[in-house]
Amino acid sequence: MKLTENAVQLKIIINEESIIYQRPLYEAIVFAAKKYRISGVTVTKGIMSYGSNNLRESVKVFSLSTGHPIILEMVDIKERLHDFAEIASRLIDKAETTGFMTFSEIEVYRYNR
Repeated sequence: MKLTENAVQLKIIINEESIIYQRPLYEAIVFAAKKYRISGVTVTKGIMSYGSNNLRESVKVFSLSTGHPIILEMVDIKERLHDFAEIASRLIDKAETTGFMTFSEIEVYRYNR
């Protein structure tokens, strides 16, 4: 697959503690993206955030707190990611949690399998 034209990045931010089908929501979204053949997904853990649900706790030395933001970033062609965003949105709704999604047009410099 070539990702040189019409490439976009979908960023999804959810809570680390969100669960669906007895597994973390971010895992369910990654496996759904793989099944849908999205070109690639990266999951990172944030250390602090705030948004519609107010300020979230930050990671401190020796802290065992959970509930940090999880950021899923995926890149593919615009049409595929717009379709997949609907799937991810339904998963977030089914997990009965909140989420934040953004699209950004990007220029892919290199992509090969």
